[in-house]
Amino acid sequence: MPYSAGNRLPGETASKLGHLSVIKSDWVKSLIQDFEFPEQLEGDPSKTIWNEVSLTENKPLRNIWAVDGSFVTVSSDGFPQREVSFVKTALITLDRLRLDGIDKEHPHPLLLRDIMTDSGIFHATVFPLRNIRTSIGSNYDAIRHIIRDSMKVDEDGQFFETLKWLVYQKWANGSIQSPSFNCPHCDNEVSGLPFDADDGKCENCKKTLFLTDMIGFHLDMDEESAPDSVASAYMMIMEHLMLFTVIRLLWDHTDKHLLSDTLFIKDGPLTLRSQYSKLVPSIRTFLEHAKQQGRPIHIIGQEKSGKFLDHLSTIARFAPPHNREDAMTSAVLSHDYVRKEVYRSPDLSNPYGKRTNWGEKVYVKFDPNTFMVLNIPTGEYNEAGSFPNSSGSLIGFERIMATLPELISHKYEGALFPIELANGIASMSSYPSAKILQRFVEEGK
Repeated sequence: MPYSAGNRLPGETASKLGHLSVIKSDWVKSLIQDFEFPEQLEGDPSKTIWNEVSLTENKPLRNIWAVDGSFVTVSSDGFPQREVSFVKTALITLDRLRLDGIDKEHPHPLLLRDIMTDSGIFHATVFPLRNIRTSIGSNYDAIRHIIRDSMKVDEDGQFFETLKWLVYQKWANGSIQSPSFNCPHCDNEVSGLPFDADDGKCENCKKTLFLTDMIGFHLDMDEESAPDSVASAYMMIMEHLMLFTVIRLLWDHTDKHLLSDTLFIKDGPLTLRSQYSKLVPSIRTFLEHAKQQGRPIHIIGQEKSGKFLDHLSTIARFAPPHNREDAMTSAVLSHDYVRKEVYRSPDLSNPYGKRTNWGEKVYVKFDPNTFMVLNIPTGEYNEAGSFPNSSGSLIGFERIMATLPELISHKYEGALFPIELANGIASMSSYPSAKILQRFVEEGK
């Protein structure tokens, strides 16, 4: 590994001659030859099984909710360099019938204005990351309190109530305590907060604990600084809480059919990783409960980048439909398929997605040029390598597929119009611009 260039001296160049002797190997010669002149593929090497999707027998979902988020980290120009991170998440609702009148490639701005009027809400907050200290506590405590206060204050505490609804599984009318977590003060494990509690005391150090500490943001921080992964994790958690706030309110609505006639769309996978995965079991349990109650909840997550989209991009040309008049197709990916074909890894000690995923992967191809990676929940997790083995394992698959063709945007590759609109509200790159945010930081000296 060569030395990189600095401000005063040039970088070291890597040696090109020291490795030439390796080409004497017959295996390396063959590798070079095959790399330069590969055999032409005649079919999908992963042998993905695609199934035709019938749209005639299923009624599209009437209501659409979509959530998206963004964050931007801003540094000051002075020394020591100070750093803050702004986070914004947005939730919008759309009437599918009104959306049908919009040109998805060149939408008229006045029609967009009419649709978006009073149809979206957003949540925003800011975290001090480095070289910023409040007069009432450390950077560590400041972020803990900002997280708690941001959730409790915005929208009259509705997002915080949703956190409690999920953590304590309130739909079950029981008295479940929160999952266990590490104390942010002494790092000892806390067995959990009692049912419906906003806060509590550590069993060891007796200091105050917040319900938001259970999520685990403090595990990514030290006393005087925090990485911007805290901001990205908060954005991810808030996307979930905003989406499930609507689900929670509709669950208790007098019209019991309204929830199951709604499509919920999340930008990104239906996943919570690392310490943030504590919410996953509750989400799975609720979705399974709703399914058993005959009130299926239709949710999708769309992955717009990453390993799955890269893999799909290499095999999509082999899959039907090859003509615009042909029926759309889908491929439900089993755990074994994901491991072998997408991640190309050996058998794992833990089944794929056991702790982190609350949705399974699905490839969908709508026409010869439009395809996307979706996540759709199944309810309770099944760790079998062959699971899911069909679209019947996915909650509301048929009605979701009947709805999506009308939501496709032709402005971007594989785009969904509701996610475009939600991103327009949530984006921190355009409103407010990063330059304005930096000026805010500078003027806050």
